[in-house]
Amino acid sequence: MKMTFRWYGEGDSIPLSYIRQIPGMSGVVTAVYDIPVGEVWPLERIMKLKELCEAEGLQMEVIESVPVHEDIKLGRPTRDRYIENYAQNIRNLGKAGVRCICYNFMPVFDWLRTNLKTLAPDGSNSLSYDHSQLTAMDPHDLHLPGWDESYTPAELGSLLDSYSGMTHDQLFDNLVYFLKGIMPACDETGINMAIHPDDPPWDMFGLPRIITGMDSYRKLFSAVPNKHNGITLCTGSLGAGRNNDMVKMASELADRSYFVHLRQITLSGSHDFCESGHLTSTGSLDMYGIVRALVEAGFDGYVRPDHGRNIWGEDGKPGYGLYDRALGATYLYGLFEAIEKEMARK
Repeated sequence: MKMTFRWYGEGDSIPLSYIRQIPGMSGVVTAVYDIPVGEVWPLERIMKLKELCEAEGLQMEVIESVPVHEDIKLGRPTRDRYIENYAQNIRNLGKAGVRCICYNFMPVFDWLRTNLKTLAPDGSNSLSYDHSQLTAMDPHDLHLPGWDESYTPAELGSLLDSYSGMTHDQLFDNLVYFLKGIMPACDETGINMAIHPDDPPWDMFGLPRIITGMDSYRKLFSAVPNKHNGITLCTGSLGAGRNNDMVKMASELADRSYFVHLRQITLSGSHDFCESGHLTSTGSLDMYGIVRALVEAGFDGYVRPDHGRNIWGEDGKPGYGLYDRALGATYLYGLFEAIEKEMARK
């Protein structure tokens, strides 16, 4: 297992010099953020990121993410050009020593929350989701936390209209087409693709969600059996689905889990949840059980703490402050160390 930390590049408020001080930290998960979606990342930009990381003693082996252009998801005639660009990005990243790319195939929105700073009794704040509040919104006049500046109303309306009538099977077929188009580049470079589950894992605003649980993964691996076609096991995203047994899924999916986001949530009602500290005792997911299942199944991939709270007066990027994610990393590292040593004694 390699412990990693999300870093948003040189514009991140958290410098690499701070990240390197977190015990057990092997590297950062980053990306080239200012190149338009669908275009090729210049090799020199990738190498510059790598040099910045290595100068602080940190590896850059995981990229999160290389976004998938909406034309690929929609299956438009232009998708072949964007798929070739994506394959070239894989080749360029391979030259920089990248081993894993986290991506998603969610239409329009790659995550949805209704509050970015829900106050907890201890004074910390974190992201939360209220299903009734979100579903009451007009999809053509949305004001969502974190998304208000991503699209103009006209752009959002046009994009949502483009998906009108899109079925789950059609979106899945477009995912398979995409993966088959990039697998040769993965074979060439040795890079593993790790699809992130839909967040949250249910349909929203008429948009189909297709990576939501165990059946989704069985279908995906059957359609594209290439071993470079793997997953990002995100406990918070999948754990919001009440039918997903995260301990069982961790065990069964360990060999195709190339990246793991370990995030804790507190569930309420049929769909609502609030993100919390990483410890098992602070939420609804058995973090100890999940880590144990991964270790027992031979997991040997990348891990990162995910979506920390704002604590100790920090007012960081929602979900991505320093302090709580650092605490989460050390807690998770301790779980892995204890369980691995216990197993070694047997």
